[in-house]
Amino acid sequence: MILVTTPTVPNKEIDETLGIARGSTVRARNVGQDIFAGLKNIIGGEISEYTKLQAQSREQALQRMQEDAERLGANAIVNVRLTTSMVMQGCSEILA
Repeated sequence: MILVTTPTVPNKEIDETLGIARGSTVRARNVGQDIFAGLKNIIGGEISEYTKLQAQSREQALQRMQEDAERLGANAIVNVRLTTSMVMQGCSEILA
């Protein structure tokens, strides 16, 4: 599956538009991460647990988007975008 953030794929022609492929995931923090993050917030620096959680969430949303595109019969996804939103306190959604 070809994924690009541009409206076209270099050296390829778009023959047909099949629709919108989408994938999302909603993730929540856990108590252990929150305790460590609170300590890290006091001393400063990257909160690597949250960084890892966001990275895993992005990958899962992209994978689900690819699966959705495959169900549509697509061989590429153009104009890939990611967005995030808070669903509730401590819980966010990643949408591809």
